[in-house]
Amino acid sequence: MQPVLLLWALVLMVVLSLAPFLLVKPQDGSADHTLSSLLMWSMSAAFVRGFGFIPKNRIARYLLGTVAAIATTLAALIWRFVVVV
Repeated sequence: MQPVLLLWALVLMVVLSLAPFLLVKPQDGSADHTLSSLLMWSMSAAFVRGFGFIPKNRIARYLLGTVAAIATTLAALIWRFVVVV
């Protein structure tokens, strides 16, 4: 188990469920699908690795691994605060 990733997944799950307005574009208020996809991928990868599961398939291992969880979170932050602003 990786408790930090599991905690991150739980925080993302709760925050995005209680505050979906964080996933809208600041310009026009429409849904930001890129941001949503990146954060959901981050949450999924964090849950998978947080519970200690390591996929046998190499592609799934990379897509749902620790690096993917961190990289998609950073990409979401960059997307939200650098690209979309």
